[in-house]
Amino acid sequence: MNRQPEVTAQTKQNLIDAFWNLYCEKRIEKITVKEVTQKAGYNRGTFYEYFTDVYDVLEQIEESLIPTLDELPLIAIADGSIGMPIDMFMKLYEHNSKYYSVLLGDNGDPAFASKLKNSTKPILKQAFSEKHNLDSIKVDFILEYILSAMIGIMGYWFRQDKVLPAEDLIALMQELMEHGVMKCLSK
Repeated sequence: MNRQPEVTAQTKQNLIDAFWNLYCEKRIEKITVKEVTQKAGYNRGTFYEYFTDVYDVLEQIEESLIPTLDELPLIAIADGSIGMPIDMFMKLYEHNSKYYSVLLGDNGDPAFASKLKNSTKPILKQAFSEKHNLDSIKVDFILEYILSAMIGIMGYWFRQDKVLPAEDLIALMQELMEHGVMKCLSK
């Protein structure tokens, strides 16, 4: 049977939305295909046309949220320091906040933060390597530290209902990276 692509895409999106509503309420281990299909108004056979199981739904959602290398901006290094694209990360987070706030939350997927870091590391590593003659292993640790901090603080920002204006958060992250914690605490 030939299906219309827009109907197929809408059916898949309806299943994703039904899964997501359940995932926002409970851990993935507690979600069944039956619940997803009932919530979306489809039968189990329709679900299996698009996904192998509920973990596949989550994986496809996460993959759609991970920026590809060509979606990331070029990184500039000036005056011996790397200019982290914090505003780019903030836009990415805000654009996907519906998902990021849950996936990076206490009941989210712990592997998602690693996927985000691993998608960003190559372009940052290249920017470092072009400007500095640094040990590759050391660069990996530096990037792990910086990206973990950025992802952690943005996740915390979402969980705190964005109590700090975005511009202030960006300024705080830049100051932390440039001057460290003690300088920020002394203000």
